[in-house]
Amino acid sequence: MLTKKLFGVISLGCDKNRVDTEKLLGLLKDRGCKTTDDLSKAQIVVVNTCAFLQSAREEAIETILECADYKKGKLEKIVVTGCLPQKFIDELFLPLNEADVFLGISDYEKIFEALEASYQNDARQNYVGKGQDGYSLSRVLTTDEHVAYLKIADGCYNHCTYCLIPKIRGKYRSYPMEKLLDEADSLGDISELILVAQDTTRYGEDIYGENRFVQLIRELSKLENIQKIRLLYCYPDVIGEELIEELATNDKLLKYVDIPLQHSENRVLKLMNRKGSREGYLALIKRLRERIPDIAIRSTFISGFPTETEAEFEGMRAFIREAKLFNCGFFAYSREPDTGAYRLQPQVHPKTKARRVRALYEEQSKIADSILNGFVGKTVEVLCDGIDYEKGCFVGRAYFNAPDIDGKIYFNVNEATQGEFYQVKITRAENYDLYGITEDFAL
Repeated sequence: MLTKKLFGVISLGCDKNRVDTEKLLGLLKDRGCKTTDDLSKAQIVVVNTCAFLQSAREEAIETILECADYKKGKLEKIVVTGCLPQKFIDELFLPLNEADVFLGISDYEKIFEALEASYQNDARQNYVGKGQDGYSLSRVLTTDEHVAYLKIADGCYNHCTYCLIPKIRGKYRSYPMEKLLDEADSLGDISELILVAQDTTRYGEDIYGENRFVQLIRELSKLENIQKIRLLYCYPDVIGEELIEELATNDKLLKYVDIPLQHSENRVLKLMNRKGSREGYLALIKRLRERIPDIAIRSTFISGFPTETEAEFEGMRAFIREAKLFNCGFFAYSREPDTGAYRLQPQVHPKTKARRVRALYEEQSKIADSILNGFVGKTVEVLCDGIDYEKGCFVGRAYFNAPDIDGKIYFNVNEATQGEFYQVKITRAENYDLYGITEDFAL
């Protein structure tokens, strides 16, 4: 019966969640089910949710309620999956009666069983915790065909006091290397493979008894269908000399690393249960640049953590000026129930948090302008992601641009193919983006 139903799928949250959604789409495809992007035509809608922050939970609930409006038409069932039901099923099941089926983070393969029960019994189904987290190779990419994320682990060991992830996703679980290699090989020709996890740098410690992150990178680099590899979510306390050397010498590994530092001041870092220090962070950045002078380092920071003083905020602002990172994301602390920081006092006023985040962005903007203006007149290799019809040119990214979180490069060329690399001479910088032309471009 379900193979005759038309499915619509919505993915919310991070790129790790995107991979889960792509594997869910793979399950539907393997069963022979058809999907549509037009929710007004769907008979079953699946919403894969995020629950990391209050704002993400609100977005998930709003999306589910919006989907419920389609029940006035062809929509028959709403399936809610992922982090939100995994953590909050007891609070959700009764009040969220718009949803017909609930699945947790490890229950995707139960979707058919749960839906069949819902249809047969005409009753809402709670299947959270009934799955076994089986590893699936089947995926339907939702990114551009030449770019793919590879989720190498789930869960987290770090237990940062502001973060719900360990309470949602559980302890750190690396996926077997041979399965990851098979999955990467099955993706087809990929110009850029992006490695993700809550903490990529701890890969292998749980299942092999030792860190095998660098070994995984080397094995992935041997695959002929993978041209370039990008690293995200590398925790600073696990970045050692072996990884730095791999970044320096592996031609397939982009000279880019995302390191979530979260703060710079030692007292706040300790309250966050972060294992680093201001001095250690600066030393790591120095080591990376000494070994890889052109490396692009990206990070994220939280401002307004409970008890953060104005002096500590200014300390973080000074750290941003000193570190001169390529790009940064800044976030106001979100007070999340069931986290260690929830009861810390005093909490920082929302207006103060917002002011501090704005100031940090202003500081980073000056640094980014300086860095990007340094590329004007130089030629960089750009991966073509497609055409920007509004700007009337091609658009792509260099090694220092991760998808969605960093800037872009807009360029003119006589002819370009998505997924191919081009040598682009940069002519100007604007905000976080660069503009340029290829040498053979005919004006």
